[in-house]
Amino acid sequence: NSFEQLCINYTNEALQQQFNKFIFKMEQLEYEREKICWDFISFPDNQDCLDTIQSRPSGILAMLDDECRLGARGNDRNWADR
Repeated sequence: NSFEQLCINYTNEALQQQFNKFIFKMEQLEYEREKICWDFISFPDNQDCLDTIQSRPSGILAMLDDECRLGARGNDRNWADR
């Protein structure tokens, strides 16, 4: 995949995380606080995926940024070998 596709995928994962947080996590907490009877909805948490992309210093984007700072010494092989 290209860098553009990585950015699109990252954005989609971040949006999905926000949706999950506000629609599932926060609403279910509010239901608990208000003692509303409901069936718990399980959903996948994509935080691990986001961490793989955005965490510092070992996330994909942080390592790519480091490689770019090397200027002419930086290259895709060095980045892939990390």
